[in-house]
Amino acid sequence: MNKFITKAKDMINKKDILKADELLRAGEVIGLPTETVYGLAADASNPEAVKKIFALKNRPIDHPLIVHIASDRYLKDWATDIPERAYQLTRAFWPGPLTLILKKAPFVSPIITGGQDTIGLRCPSHPVAQAVLQVFQGGIAAPSANRFGYTSATSANHVRQDFGDEIPLVLEGGVSQIGIESTIVDLTSNSPTILRPGMITQAELEAVLKCPALLSSKNSPRVSGSLASHYAPKTPTSIFEWNDLLAHCNKLAPTDQVTVIAREKAPFHLPQIIWKEMPDNAERYAQLLYHTLRESDQLGVREILIEQVPHEGDWAAIYDRLKRATVRNEN
Repeated sequence: MNKFITKAKDMINKKDILKADELLRAGEVIGLPTETVYGLAADASNPEAVKKIFALKNRPIDHPLIVHIASDRYLKDWATDIPERAYQLTRAFWPGPLTLILKKAPFVSPIITGGQDTIGLRCPSHPVAQAVLQVFQGGIAAPSANRFGYTSATSANHVRQDFGDEIPLVLEGGVSQIGIESTIVDLTSNSPTILRPGMITQAELEAVLKCPALLSSKNSPRVSGSLASHYAPKTPTSIFEWNDLLAHCNKLAPTDQVTVIAREKAPFHLPQIIWKEMPDNAERYAQLLYHTLRESDQLGVREILIEQVPHEGDWAAIYDRLKRATVRNEN
């Protein structure tokens, strides 16, 4: 059974779904909940509508988008030369937080693909996203609903904070179940390759594929969220191993207001430190990560200090996001 399928049908407001469909067909951009993060959504077959996403996010035009579809029966509408491995993975993980990189169909606009001959396709499990896709009956481009490079949105309120009345509709879908972006797997070569880690892990992919899933190389296609600096708060943010974190905290002056994000309880109580204790469970940590970063960003502290997390297994995607969120401050 696919553990990522969300069954919260009571989230669906039929009037809002029809309004979303109307706006998408009119070439507008809306806020769309998915189980990973909220997205800025537009008709993927309408280049002018897609350009609005880039303008709203201030996103580089060569940074490709992911197209969301209702099921794998729509793969052939957007991709060619689809290998059997694609269907192995969709049977196991769709709907859910897995994006497949395939050869694009001829009609697909280069604005979607960043000028490449590949396309990213995903089938979200969130019931609101699925309801919109079922009514719309087409592909929806939907990168994360935040300004480019900054922390992703995991609630409708996050989207409203970032964009206000710049978009005509933000669909309500509760807090994102997964909390970080999808795993991206390239299937355009002989060896499946993970281009971005997510909560579907390398081990889970290999168990389905019955072959190794390689990690990204410099020759891999460009994909969403693959830049060295990404997902970052505006407040300077750094990662420390536990002992180094404690040493850094002990050197703080009384006026050095900071936030600490750690899986451990606070071993001391200093007035200049706001301590945010995180779960020691990867799935729960991922769900809370962007919310905690956004909340910390609004506190007006001098810096955000984060305890390092494990590098592998269920934590690999969280490690990846934290590394990209802090790279500006570790140069």
